[in-house]
Formats: sequence, structure tokens, C-alpha cells
Amino acid sequence: MLPRRQALFAGACLCCLPALRRRAEAAGMPGPASMAEVAPGLHVRRGLTEDASGSNDDAIANISFIVGRDAVAVIDPGGSLEDGESLRLAIREVTKLPIRYVVMSHIHPDHIFGAAAFQPDQPVFVGHAVLPAQLDARGAFYRQGLEKILGAGRAGPLVVPTLLVRDRADLDLGGRMLTLTAHPPAHTVCDLSVVDQQSGILLTGDLLFVDRVPALDGNLKGWLAELAALKAAARQAVPGHGPVLVPLADAAAVLEQYLRRLLEETRAAIAKGVPIEDAAVTVALSERGNWQMFDDYNGRNVMEAYRRLEWE
Repeated sequence: MLPRRQALFAGACLCCLPALRRRAEAAGMPGPASMAEVAPGLHVRRGLTEDASGSNDDAIANISFIVGRDAVAVIDPGGSLEDGESLRLAIREVTKLPIRYVVMSHIHPDHIFGAAAFQPDQPVFVGHAVLPAQLDARGAFYRQGLEKILGAGRAGPLVVPTLLVRDRADLDLGGRMLTLTAHPPAHTVCDLSVVDQQSGILLTGDLLFVDRVPALDGNLKGWLAELAALKAAARQAVPGHGPVLVPLADAAAVLEQYLRRLLEETRAAIAKGVPIEDAAVTVALSERGNWQMFDDYNGRNVMEAYRRLEWE
């Protein structure tokens, strides 16, 4: 038997949406996510510029869905079970086509914990070839931490991808092809990006942050290299955080400036023998005015960069 929340949304069709919405409201559940259609059939929900909290359901990442002739693909299912259910209901406001694919762009909780909301649709869950190992290593820890923030049962169970991308892969939605690229270590060690061939728009996952300070969890030099390559892949992008659609070259340049400063100043601190805890409060401070939540994450980025660069 399906859990109550999943059962409520299973089999939703366009004609029953008003009743579904009323039932969701009566059960204290979220309504459909507020989506922006950035190109025909490409819908994006902008995440909140916040950390996960009990009041926001970890709805802090940009999440998307793409409608083809025959099927739908979800690109990042959200940060919690309720966030995923909200996205699923938003899809059913637009189409009753089957949800064929759910793509998880990387390991971080705000991008993956909504996946369980789509299990009633029996889609193919897609991820980087390294994602299952990352879920095995970190998934339970992330889930436990998220449930402490959101409340018991609200994070949602872990979903492991069944289609793994080692280099490139194409997903066919019927007259609409999506090209997926598995990246070497950059933002994380398991970043996956998606190009919608119909619109030419690149969905970057967290390879691109706009406005919200980036979080380094992979390889700093690798991230810079991947950004340079991404700029040749498209003119417009849906970033993992920030506005729902941005000019890729301009947005990437701002992120590259921060990452280069982080790289250069961390290297300089190491060369001078500055202890890591002192570097964390001095490196890249000139970037503070360019990023929201800078004080929450820059120190962590410095320490992550320092630990890797000191062994060069």
C-alpha cells in the first residue's frame, strides 16, 4: 500500500485537480509549486535563498520539468517529500502525460529528496554514475540531518538512480531530446547537466550559482574547468540557485571570478603558512558584496579548498 501522501497524488489527472487541491489543503499539504515557463514546455520553480527549515520544506533549489510530445522529465525533484509532491502537482496542472524520467543532478539534499514523491509514476531515476556510491556514503547522514530540521518522515526516503550516466546520454520525450552530461569532479564529484535540445537551454544543476554564494564540495580547479566548457554549450541557462533563466556567459563569469579569487587567495595563504582557521575568515572577503549568504558558506569553501590545495 502506498503511503498516504503518495496515494493522494497517485493517478492525478487534469480534470480532478481542483478536488486534489482542496484535499491537499485539507490535509495540510502543499499546493502546486509556482512555476515559470521559461521556454515552451520548460517550467522552472525558483528556490528560496535560504537554508532548509521546517517552514520552507527545503524548497531552496531551482527545480524543473520538461514536457515532450509523449512524456515528461523532471530535472531535480526537490528537497523533501513535500517539495516533490508540490512539483508533481504542478506538473499535473500542465499535463497528464506520463512522468518518464526523474533526473537528479547531484548528491545534495535540496536536489534529491523530492524523488520519492514520483515513485507512484514508476519513472526511470537518472543520475551520475558516481551518485549511487555517494548516496551510500552520505545518504543516511543527509536524511537524518534533514529530518532533524523538517520533522520525522518529512525528508522522504532515499531514491537510488537506476539509469547511470558515465559520459553522455540522451533522453527522448517524444520529439524532444534531452542530452545529459556527467562531469568530472567540480561542484561535487557527481554533477550532471542537461541540455534541452528544443530550446537550447542548459540546466546546470549546481554547476552554476547566481546571487546565492556557491558551495564547494568537489574540486575547485575542476569546477573552473567545467564552467569554461559549459559556456560553449548554450547561451541561456537554468542555474541550480538564482533566477529561473540567465545569460550563461555573464552568470558564469561572476561565479568564475569568485572561484578564481578563492583559488588564488587560498594558495597564497597556504604559501604564507596561514593556519586554515585564519584563512577561513580572511580569504575572498572582497567578494562578500557580490553574494547572498556569503558569511554562511565562504568560510566552509575556504576550508574545503585549503584541505585539497595544501597537498599540491
